[in-house]
Amino acid sequence: MSSSYVVTGGGRGIGKAVVERLLGEKNTVVAIERDPDALAWAGPRVMPVIGDAADEEVAAWAADLAQESGTLRGWVNNAAVFRDASVHASPIAEVRALIAANLDLAVVGCATAVRHFLAAGIPGAIVNVTSHQATRAVPGSLPYATAKAATEGLTRALAVEYGRRGIRVNAVAPGTVATERYESFLASRTPEEAAAVEEQLAALHPLGRVATPGEVAAVVAYLLSDEAAFVNGATVPVDGGRTVLGLDPEARE
Repeated sequence: MSSSYVVTGGGRGIGKAVVERLLGEKNTVVAIERDPDALAWAGPRVMPVIGDAADEEVAAWAADLAQESGTLRGWVNNAAVFRDASVHASPIAEVRALIAANLDLAVVGCATAVRHFLAAGIPGAIVNVTSHQATRAVPGSLPYATAKAATEGLTRALAVEYGRRGIRVNAVAPGTVATERYESFLASRTPEEAAAVEEQLAALHPLGRVATPGEVAAVVAYLLSDEAAFVNGATVPVDGGRTVLGLDPEARE
């Protein structure tokens, strides 16, 4: 029987690249997306689930579909909410809600995957997509950075608790990635402004450029594979050395 996977936020950017990478020649991928138009490109082995990945019923539905389509081998928590807030300027309730919005996506996905792996009695793997901001926060992005740091803690806790039961849990922490969101941002600027942004980001990453979604997807696919059978509880930076360099021209007062 072929393998199946679930990828949240699978319609665009890193999520889409992960879906395409995991499909291989015969696998099935269930992609959870809030926007049905984001999956217009999907072929017959991509099964769309339209809804909120933080909704337990939506996640359970995706897991059931994946299990019906093959042996559920892996789950990728990629969906995220990008909204900034600062504790001095935003209502506390809003800050808390934004932290929860991102963290819940990982908690619900991980819990659903773990339960299905245990019920099926087969080994499985989970990869959480976090961010370089989990360890090097950018001023103004407190909810996102906090949630991603918590997700890396969740990754370690689950790896310890379920490793002996055949479930591996790891994370990848990208730097800046040339997603549709990134390209739209550049397109909204003048050519001179866009060039300045790209120059700044090239200086930020020791490899002199930002990542492609496919480069992040390759690491995700590796962590889900049997080749990573002894990798558990790790957070792998996929940031071209950005975190190691430690500079951040995005920082602002």
